[in-house]
Amino acid sequence: MTDTTMLDNRINKQINFEPLEATVAATEEESIILAEKLTHVAIPLQVLLQALNIAKYDKAAAFCYADKYLKNTRKSKWVIIKAA
Repeated sequence: MTDTTMLDNRINKQINFEPLEATVAATEEESIILAEKLTHVAIPLQVLLQALNIAKYDKAAAFCYADKYLKNTRKSKWVIIKAA
C-alpha cells in the first residue's frame, strides 16, 4: 500500500494537481454575515434561503452564490434598505 501511495504522490507532482479543498459548513455567525450581505438590498426570499441552504454544506460556495447574484443584479433596480 505504501508503494501505491508514493506512486500516486509522484504522479500528482508530475501532473501538478492541486490538492482538493475540503468543503466547510458555515458557522451560525458566518450565516448571519451572509444574510446581512444579501439583505442590504431587496432580494427575493428564495435567493436568501438558497444561499443559507448552501451555507449548511459549503461556506465558500454560499458566499460565491451571493456574490454572483449581487453582481448579476442590475444596480439600477436595487432598493437600498437603511436601518433606522
